[in-house]
Amino acid sequence: MTAASSTTSSAGVDAVTADGRPAVVLSARGITKSYVTGIWPRRRRLDVLRGADLELRAGEIVGLVGENGSGKSTMMKILVGALDRDEGTIQRQGALGYCPQESILYERLTCDEHFELFGQAYGLTRSQVESSRNEIYQLLGFDRWAGARVEELSGGTAAKLNLGLALLPDPQILLLDEPYAGFDWDTYQRFWDLTRTRRDAGRSLLIISHFITDEDRFDRIYDLREGRTVPR
Repeated sequence: MTAASSTTSSAGVDAVTADGRPAVVLSARGITKSYVTGIWPRRRRLDVLRGADLELRAGEIVGLVGENGSGKSTMMKILVGALDRDEGTIQRQGALGYCPQESILYERLTCDEHFELFGQAYGLTRSQVESSRNEIYQLLGFDRWAGARVEELSGGTAAKLNLGLALLPDPQILLLDEPYAGFDWDTYQRFWDLTRTRRDAGRSLLIISHFITDEDRFDRIYDLREGRTVPR
């Protein structure tokens, strides 16, 4: 397989380009990914991504939609560097946050302890962690569970914590894989209030889902079909 090139910058992101358009903060071109399934003699090659393209600009909310098994999560993992691609190029500009569909939480740690642990991994100071954590508790409405262990949380509250950990360092680019699965209606509305606030502040969000009911909440939407992205 051909090694795919990638460029990443954590420097500050210019708000606009020379032509007056918002700057591109995430660009993917010609992304391919294949897997080999089965055992001999019934082994076969499965092409999941077949040249997918995607672009995310500063101050945008972009959706990536596709049926289950279409390759959405594979694309997301490649974008964040958690999975190698076979071919294609990726360019990122600015700090990246990622909320995976399957949360990585520790059952015997409390919500507060998760924020402390992830804050150290992000290189945040104690005061930065406390300030960001308290804001996240209020925004998503689960401050009363701050001292509860993950094993004591409902699925919806664990989903809030999963999202909150991605928000903790206030990343320029936020990639969310099925972020509102398990949210009740109040939390769903809080989520969209939060995304609008981030977009208005010049932050960028890529949200993937197998269906989208509120298209007007997005600036642009890509459909993932047969391994390729198709702009709506």
